[in-house]
Order: sequence, then C-alpha cells, then structure tokens
Amino acid sequence: MLKKQLLIAALLFSPLLSLQAQEVKKLGTETAQQKEQRMAWWTHDRFGMFIHWGLYALPARHEWVKHNERLTNEQYQNYFDLFNPNQFDPKSWAKQAKAAGMKYAVLTTKHHEGFCLFDSRYTDYKAPNTPAKRDLVKEFVDAFRAEGIKVGFYYSLIDWHHPDFTIDVMHPQRPENGSDSTYARLNKGKDMNKYRQYMRNQITELLTRYGKIDILWLDFSYPGKNGKGKDDWDAVGLLKMIRKLQPSIIVDNRLNLDEYEDGADFLTPEQVKVDELAKFRGKTWETCQTFSGSWGYYRDENTWKSTHELLQLLIGSVSKGGNLILNVGPTARGVFDYRAQSALGNIGDWMKGNSESIYGCTYAPESFQVPQNTMLTYNPTTKRLYVHLLDYSTRVVLPGYKGKVKYAQFLHDNSEVKFSADGDNSLALSLPEKKPAMEIPVVEIVLK
Repeated sequence: MLKKQLLIAALLFSPLLSLQAQEVKKLGTETAQQKEQRMAWWTHDRFGMFIHWGLYALPARHEWVKHNERLTNEQYQNYFDLFNPNQFDPKSWAKQAKAAGMKYAVLTTKHHEGFCLFDSRYTDYKAPNTPAKRDLVKEFVDAFRAEGIKVGFYYSLIDWHHPDFTIDVMHPQRPENGSDSTYARLNKGKDMNKYRQYMRNQITELLTRYGKIDILWLDFSYPGKNGKGKDDWDAVGLLKMIRKLQPSIIVDNRLNLDEYEDGADFLTPEQVKVDELAKFRGKTWETCQTFSGSWGYYRDENTWKSTHELLQLLIGSVSKGGNLILNVGPTARGVFDYRAQSALGNIGDWMKGNSESIYGCTYAPESFQVPQNTMLTYNPTTKRLYVHLLDYSTRVVLPGYKGKVKYAQFLHDNSEVKFSADGDNSLALSLPEKKPAMEIPVVEIVLK
C-alpha cells in the first residue's frame, strides 16, 4: 500500500507545479461555469462511501494480497471458486450509508485482481460464475438509488488476471530484479491492444447498462520504466468515450492526463492527514480514507480509527474545501464488519445534529481566524460559521471576531451560547460546564 501511496502522491503533486510552466491543453469545450454546475451536487454533498469488495475478502489480509504474496492465477483461483456472499444485502448497506449522512457511494466493480462484480459479456471471471450466481453491481445500484444516494463505479485500470495485461513493476509475477530483457521474455505473446479494448468494452458496459452513473473512479496510473501511464490506457480516447456515454459524470484524476485542463474533475489525495489537505485549497478534491489501514476486509488489522478521528477527517476535509469518501471493506459473506457498522452508526449520530456544518460548507473566509483547538467550516449561502470544538473547554476565544457576530448557538439543539468581548478585537464564548452529548460539539455563529 505504501508503494501505491507514494506513486499517487507523486502524480497528485507534480502536476500542480509542472502545469504552471506549460500551456494547458483541453480535450473538450466545457467552460469553467458549466463544470461548476455539473459538479454542484458533489461539492455540496461533501461526504460519500467507498466500498472495496472482491475476492480478496476471502483471504482477508489486504486487497493487494495477490501482489504482496506474488500469487499466480492458479493459486488465487480457490477464492473465485468459493466466493459465496450469502448474507449480501445491499439494502442494508444503503441504509447504513444514508444513516451515516453519506450522499454518494462508489463500489469497486473490478479491482486490480481482475475479478468483476458485474455480469460482463467479455469475461468469465465474474460474480455470476461463482456461487454468488448474480450481478452484484446491479443490486448495489438498485439499493442505493432507492435510498436517494448517488451511485459511482470504481474500475481498476490494472488487471492481474487478464492474459494480455503485461507484467510490470506492480504485477504479482514481477521479477525480483527485472531487466528490460526479463520483462520482454515474461510478456512474450501478451498484447496490450487487446487489453485496452477489453477495458473499453467493460467500461462501456458499466456506463450503458445501469442508467445514469454519477461518478467514475479509475485507478491508477504509474508511468515510468516498466510502469503504466496514459498511453498504456489510451487515456485520451478512453476519457472522450466516457464523456460521450455519460456527459454529466464526474471522473477522478488517475488517468495520467495532467497536462489537460479537463483531464480530470477532481484530485484524489489518499490516506493523508488533515493538515496536508491545506495545499489543495481553491482546488476541487476528495480525500479517500479508510476506517483502518486497509481498503478490503482485513480480519486481523487493528489500527481502526476512533469516532473522534473519523469526525476530524470529515470536518477537516470540509474545512479545507474538499470532500471525504470513507471506505468500507465488506466481509466475504457480504456484510459490513462489526467495527465498520459501529463507526458508521457513531458518525450518523453526530450527523443527525450537525450535518448543516458539512453539507454546502467549505473553508471559512480568511478574515476569520481559527480559534485554538477547533476547526471552522462556513456556508457561503447562509453566511453561517461553524466552530467545531475538538477539545472541549468552557471558554473559547474567537480572535478578531468582535463586531462580526450576531448570535451563537449549539448546532445540535439550537440552544443559545453566550458571548462577550475579550480584549480590543476578540470575543469569548461561554460554554456550559458539562460537555454536550456530542463527540465534537459545534457552535453555529450567525454573522452580522
């Protein structure tokens, strides 16, 4: 996972510098205003669910288990033969996502292992041919749409099962110290043209069989020696096809099309700390994060984040002007791990009283300093400022706020919070001795 994160970081950050020194090209004719309108729902909703689910749920030791343990297709076949999610209930998934306050959901239709959760006509390596015996993507789409949650698909550009996908530095059968001649020998007879067509065919299926698809998450490029980048995917042609099939779809930035102004709709900082997100201010982005250290179900992984840490990720993302997509890795039986269910429930309890500080919000205007031990979000439509109390205290100083505040209240119950002058230019909030029954209380500031 670390290797992938380093590669993604390089892809994310280097274009921000290089694009300043070169002329920006465009693939289409959409204006900045048209893009803003197309993405308005996404930038408003702020919070989504990622679902990483595939054959790797059976070994239950990381979604990159095939890569990490250098497993062959033959060794991995056992998971395909035994894949039987007999407790899969996407309606339950959707209800949990909705209760947590998530407004959109993205499912891995195919991860790097090459296994398809949908009924593709171009492969036998798919859920209908396992004991599952059905199109799991269709059931996901129907269930989440029924709850009013927008639907997105993740599709891996990488495929460690397809016979024509060439072996590279990420492949499970990569050589230990591969020379160019070694890679050439391993890839004799493989034809990436055939794989590219396979990929186009499958993405066409996904974008034509299931109605309107709101988001497409393509993952991921790693250009360089014995890697793969835009030319390996025919990324320009692929993105043009996607836009033609689904004109209003929102597409991530992992096609390696950074030299094009419209080569992506949003940046994707992965598993980064909240403080690192400040560098994306003014850009359109979504940070993808996990409850623990893995995306797929990992039975013995125990670095699960606390409710406080998860809420800080959500609030912090919005306070820096971006979205959070939080990942769940269902078990091989098709249910959310009990720890994920608990975390989703706790987030939902907080969102019931405080979602106004998330939806439609962004970073606060620069004229408002961030009080100590807090995070600020701001709704530019209602002109409300939200002070999130990360470390509860009975007195919170608002530096430089004097003359700007009309009224203050706890958001979860609209109970008044008194404030008074503190020095020449600041205000102080007077909070009750007993902390409200909220993991992170929020004070709503009504501005003058």
